[in-house]
Amino acid sequence: MIRKPYIPGLHGKSRRRKGISEYGQQLIEKQKVRYVYGVSERQFKNYFKEIVGQKGNKEELLVNKLESRLDNVVFRLGWARSRALARQIVGHGHILVNQRKVDIPSYSVKKGDVIQIKEKDKKLALFEDLKLTLKKYEAPSWLSLDKQKLTGKIIGQPKIADIGKVGEIGMIIEYYSR
Repeated sequence: MIRKPYIPGLHGKSRRRKGISEYGQQLIEKQKVRYVYGVSERQFKNYFKEIVGQKGNKEELLVNKLESRLDNVVFRLGWARSRALARQIVGHGHILVNQRKVDIPSYSVKKGDVIQIKEKDKKLALFEDLKLTLKKYEAPSWLSLDKQKLTGKIIGQPKIADIGKVGEIGMIIEYYSR
């Protein structure tokens, strides 16, 4: 069998495959970031609508919105191996924010908020090895982590440099700005 460098059919030789369009690239980046943070399309769109009215760098503002979600903060504190697990931990009510139980993963934490695991839940199998795994863990610069008491505090705003390579945020801003 001979493999030809063009698609089959009458118009196969005349039509060359083109790369992904700019819109397609923007869509892929948006979907990638949505998947990483576990955010629905509606939530993501609402985050963008919120930052459109604000002054400042739109990329910074969008990263700030995504990173300040409670499920993401639990993940960044090292209390969960993945954002999906962090979402489940928050959803099951194991987390306290300023001494109040919060079971909404999309809850937006603010500077000065204290996040901790419920005292009675620290004995669960889910959190048994946490102190051992946290010995090697270094929290991001915008979070303060007490590894013995298992508490965290928001001490600043997340920056684009802090999140690593999640996706091309500029392309997402362009996608929604059309």
